[in-house]
Amino acid sequence: MMNVISVNIGLPRDVSFNNQTITTGIFKTSINKKLKVTKLNLEGDAQADLSVHGGFDKAVYAYPVEHYPYWKKVFPDKKLSHGMFGENLTTQGLFEDSVNIGDVYEIGTTRLIVTQPRMPCYKLGIKFGRMDIIEKFIHSKKPGIYFRVLREGELEAGNEIRLIKSDVNKVKVNDIVWLYVNEPMNSNEKKLLEKTAKLKYLPTGWKTHFQNKLNNSNL
Repeated sequence: MMNVISVNIGLPRDVSFNNQTITTGIFKTSINKKLKVTKLNLEGDAQADLSVHGGFDKAVYAYPVEHYPYWKKVFPDKKLSHGMFGENLTTQGLFEDSVNIGDVYEIGTTRLIVTQPRMPCYKLGIKFGRMDIIEKFIHSKKPGIYFRVLREGELEAGNEIRLIKSDVNKVKVNDIVWLYVNEPMNSNEKKLLEKTAKLKYLPTGWKTHFQNKLNNSNL
């Protein structure tokens, strides 16, 4: 069974980094009540740099609670509370190697569609107090899942996550990360890249990136 373990929100705050003041919305607090979900975010939540974060295709970010023990082994001295990765939803049973781009889910009265994995920026490093988290995160195969909101509504911790429709292309969230990090080495990998570059619900920036990879491929 898939469900929401924790709902986490936070407004942008100023933090000190390299003798500069940086504004970030990555700091989240767990909330034990129903929250409204709009096309852009959850009630009480916001992103600081909208050129990189937020927008319709990054309205809701989910991260599996099952990944937390892994990160505790990597960073044993770090306290890891729900929302540590800046996620709005800490989930159970929802994994990047089985969830497809374009899959549709219902949570509470909301309806969400999977759009992309999370690619970390330096603000995750600020949150962890160390910049090596960025490289480790990219190669961990644990990127979390971004959603676009198809139907506004409400959700809360404890809600079941219900799969409504599975995308026929079967391109997993982790496939996106693999294709981003690696070059296609055989015909099957090239076919995956070709299919990914045409995915309806993958944001344009990703599709352009993968089309450029195709154009430069030697296969």
